[in-house]
Amino acid sequence: MTSPRVLLLSTTTGYQLRSFAAAAASLGIDLVYGTDRCHALDDPWRDAALPVRFHEEEASLDAIVRAARTRPLHGVIAVGDRPVELAARAAGALGLPGHPPDAARASAHKRLARERFARAGLPVPPFAVTTVQRGLDAILPHVVFPAVIKPVALSGSRGVIRVDDRHALAEAFGRVARLLARRDVQALDPGAAQELLVERFIPGREYAVEGLLTAGSFTPLAIFDKPDPLDGPFFEETIYVTPSRAEPSIVRHIVHAAAAAARALGLRHGPVHAECRVNADGVFVLEVAARPIGGLCSRVLRFGGGGGTSLEHVLLRHTLGEDVRGVVREAQAAAVMMMPIPARGVFRAVRGEEEARAVPLVEDVQITAKPDQLLEPLPEAAGYLGFIFARGGHAADVEDAVRRAHRALQIVIDRGIPMTAS
Repeated sequence: MTSPRVLLLSTTTGYQLRSFAAAAASLGIDLVYGTDRCHALDDPWRDAALPVRFHEEEASLDAIVRAARTRPLHGVIAVGDRPVELAARAAGALGLPGHPPDAARASAHKRLARERFARAGLPVPPFAVTTVQRGLDAILPHVVFPAVIKPVALSGSRGVIRVDDRHALAEAFGRVARLLARRDVQALDPGAAQELLVERFIPGREYAVEGLLTAGSFTPLAIFDKPDPLDGPFFEETIYVTPSRAEPSIVRHIVHAAAAAARALGLRHGPVHAECRVNADGVFVLEVAARPIGGLCSRVLRFGGGGGTSLEHVLLRHTLGEDVRGVVREAQAAAVMMMPIPARGVFRAVRGEEEARAVPLVEDVQITAKPDQLLEPLPEAAGYLGFIFARGGHAADVEDAVRRAHRALQIVIDRGIPMTAS
């Protein structure tokens, strides 16, 4: 009997690839990688992956369809924001369930998402849109301070800056324009528009929702508190804690808003990760991404009575048509800290890992930065130093555990070596 085959579209550096590989092996699924790499190289990573280019969708879609003629595919999953539209188009071309391509595209584009939220009558802050080329003059009369400037196509809070007046906005605009001109950013999509969104800053507590859509029906898998204030000037996420300690009525409003925002985008079938802010005026959905939670953060989630099922297990079963709407997150509390990059410089080492791992309830400390790697904090940063995981007890206990573990670490960064924009 032939094993079911699932296409996993990801960047070559996607943290979740190993987690998906382990889940696929345990489920007897043949995982086929589709990664953003040079098609001229002969399988440089020896993983038999399909070489695709996320900004060359027609050629990439054709490569996927041709490959499926000899190796039929039974499901498609996207990891990260860049592959979501290609994944949606591939699923449609192969007759598999998935998100509509235009909805997937809108989910990864801040202006399109805001426009769809507004049309659906969801709370949306006043916003204006410009480009690097057009500048700020045309939109200044429409900007309400305090405001936040955001590149519409970047993710992970990259290039996102709070500004409290016109002078700060002008400075932030220049900084973001320089970021968008960098070779590493341009390489993500050489034809990407230099579009920027400026919207009123939304005060309040921030939460995240991990969920699944099944033929349009929304199932929440986990609600996360973000206990650190995210008030700017930059918006580096650090800690996710579940279950949420918000009042049950607030949790219900958060889930309802996330589901409504997913419908407003037109998302239909597959994983979703939503971010929102809650204040006295209600729930403001910041984004609904057509993909699962990013990085290594998925390891914070376990499902089933014994907590032995990973998020990747659930997603693979779902994409193959299994009804997983009854899946329940484990009873224990869990937290993950995305370790912020403290300074611009060359990463040398992390000391104190043994002490950090010895903190009660801490399950693991994963340093993902590489020695001699050039690092920079937000708003230019494109990643984290690593991840700390804790599980057990109550939400307050695991939050305290990751904080204590982080304090035990000494991050050695050489700030004396100049860094040039790449």
